[in-house]
Amino acid sequence: MTTTMTGKQAEPRISVVLPTYNRAWILKEAIDSVLHQDYGNFELIVVDDGSTDETPHLLSAYQGRITVIRQQNQGVSAARNAGIRAAGGDLIALLDSDDTWLPGKLTAQVDFFSAHPDARICQTEEIWVRNGARVNPGKRHRKETGMIFERSLALCLVSPSAVMMRKSLLDEVGLFDESLPACEDYDLWLRIAWKHPIHLIHQPLIVKRGGHGDQLSRMPELDKYRIRSIARLLESDCLSPNQKKAARAMLKTKCAIYAQGCRKRGRIEDADYYEQLGIDRSS
Repeated sequence: MTTTMTGKQAEPRISVVLPTYNRAWILKEAIDSVLHQDYGNFELIVVDDGSTDETPHLLSAYQGRITVIRQQNQGVSAARNAGIRAAGGDLIALLDSDDTWLPGKLTAQVDFFSAHPDARICQTEEIWVRNGARVNPGKRHRKETGMIFERSLALCLVSPSAVMMRKSLLDEVGLFDESLPACEDYDLWLRIAWKHPIHLIHQPLIVKRGGHGDQLSRMPELDKYRIRSIARLLESDCLSPNQKKAARAMLKTKCAIYAQGCRKRGRIEDADYYEQLGIDRSS
């Protein structure tokens, strides 16, 4: 594993963590979008989560410019966490292997942290591309800045590829939950957002690409994992009264919807469990 780092040593060092699994067909664009950033003092850690395609061969072409961690396939949370644990930077930036950064992304976020020394995490606006065509996100996906916990309960309003955060924040709240096969980012953002503002740079500086079949967001039963995240937050008793009220209401709603889906599929025992969970946790 090798890392190339250039730039002024006085600048904050950024560790960019890029997990990947069998995405050699698109990975090069993600890597190049990092290496072409105008900010100098960063390391790029690519975590190959057990790829069986041409990913290892592709990564070998970047020897001396990136750090490569290879591990058995354990999922995106374990891959991100491996990269974060290996990170030497004061700031952590994430990039999914199907997304790309636009020029100036790192500089804009470092400048934000310099201007706001109390900030712990920020994200940028983004451009959405689905199946090669630009699309406009719906109103419910509209990003906000500041204390966004209540709005974040319904769905994930933070994009991993748009985020930069102080490593000390992850020391405080913990890493990605490796027991969650999906919605692991939703879970982490909630653990941050109940306590810390998540700031937004309004300039779109990432391209978020979708429509391909291996996206975690296409997995079924995503609300099951969101329910687990909300329930654990309520159990931790860390929320303010207003946050508890919002979390209980959302948990009840999600449990009712998920239970209805289970009942339609003949999974009566699961339906009964989630219906009761929604009742118990909403009181």
